[in-house]
Amino acid sequence: MSDRPTQSPLQKAALEAPICEVLHLHPDSVKNAQAHLLSTVQAQQMAEFFSLLADPNRLRLLSALAIQELCVCDLAATLEMGESAVSHQLRLLRSMRIVKYRKVGRNAYYSLMDQHVVSLYQEVAEHLKE
Repeated sequence: MSDRPTQSPLQKAALEAPICEVLHLHPDSVKNAQAHLLSTVQAQQMAEFFSLLADPNRLRLLSALAIQELCVCDLAATLEMGESAVSHQLRLLRSMRIVKYRKVGRNAYYSLMDQHVVSLYQEVAEHLKE
């Protein structure tokens, strides 16, 4: 057995990525790409959004909420986590407008914020199945 750590698919792809063997710029392509490039602020916001989703527990929460609206206690039971841990994760997701809630009596029911979040979740899940 090898002592070398196993590489993730992302690490393997980075090592195998082909590069240009000859420098030959395409000015029109560069100009077009620059015109549509994210600003530094937009890139930072997007990085924060995706870093928030880079947590298995938060993704499991999203997978449950992609099916149906659930109250905190039902989410905790579904994920087999404590209510305070679920509440903490939901607070983070709310801060980036990924989930929303509504109060019914003393219970808080959570759902995905809007169709954009539902679509994003579904697209990534579908992509990973391919």
